[in-house]
Amino acid sequence: MILLNPGPVNVSDRVRLAAAMEPMCHREPEYFDLQDDVRARLLRLFALPAAEFAAVLVTGSGTSAVEAMIASGVPAGKRLLVVNNGVYGERIARMAAVHGIPVDEVSFPWQTPADPDAVSRAADTVRDLGAIALIHHETTTGLVNPVAPVAEIARKRGVRLLVDSVSGLAGDAIDVASTDLCAGTGGKCVQALPGLSFVFVRRTWLADAPRRSVYLDLAELAAKQDARNTPFTPAVPLVAALREALTEAIEEGLAARLDRYRRTAQLLRDGFERMGLKRWLPHDALSNTLTTLRLPAGRTYASAHDALKKEGFVIYAGQGSLEREAFRIANMGWIPPAQLERLLGALEGWVRS
Repeated sequence: MILLNPGPVNVSDRVRLAAAMEPMCHREPEYFDLQDDVRARLLRLFALPAAEFAAVLVTGSGTSAVEAMIASGVPAGKRLLVVNNGVYGERIARMAAVHGIPVDEVSFPWQTPADPDAVSRAADTVRDLGAIALIHHETTTGLVNPVAPVAEIARKRGVRLLVDSVSGLAGDAIDVASTDLCAGTGGKCVQALPGLSFVFVRRTWLADAPRRSVYLDLAELAAKQDARNTPFTPAVPLVAALREALTEAIEEGLAARLDRYRRTAQLLRDGFERMGLKRWLPHDALSNTLTTLRLPAGRTYASAHDALKKEGFVIYAGQGSLEREAFRIANMGWIPPAQLERLLGALEGWVRS
């Protein structure tokens, strides 16, 4: 079965076999060697200096990494400005509210990338601003937001930039070093298994990070992991799988992986256009790894899903308000090129039926 949903993804045999490891106690030196190696490989892949950044592992989905980032990354007594143009921006605002963090929002239509000038104006109106949160790849639609200009806005105001790049890291270009906290996961473009995530954290703020959670306390996680320890039981086989996925990514090269995803997306989009399917986004601020398509008149997502699943492909429904008018096809993960052509044939068969 070829997964064309935006995570979990198809992975290589190497990654699957790495997860099928012998049992390992998470309090033994062998595990801490593994943990150290994974953290170092994450920094290496995204070109981050260990003196400035920590790669903090979180046992949980990408959402757990994002919530850890929000709970730990906004200074006590300060407000969070959320850049909101999709379901995942909305989710960050909900997370902050649950943790008692005052929230302001600057919102844009779901088909529109964040406007840095509007973000800048909004930031100027927020008293006691402590951080700005932004989605890199807004997976609701496949839209990519401009991280670099928002990073500059945060830097000029002396506040932190918190970036949800769960669907972006290793799929779309981002300068992680321009952020202060950046959440990612193994189970998407890194091409590992779901259930293990991570946050890149600028070390300078760890000493005074607020304590709003027990399990998702990034300062505690970072301190324990730096000391070759862990506060809780990690998903050891997933850590082993992530190490193998990072080895593959380093062998391929980050630039080459981004280019592979870009070329794959273009191949699919050319095919969609030939068969008359319309993209939902009207512009080119598109992710390399996900395309949202309008349902043809009179057709349902269920009919598309079921037709393609019979051929061995799993696609994804539209999200939120797009549920009845769109569907999504992701090209994350390890997908043999021949399967892409077979997908286009199966999809065209549904369109013409």
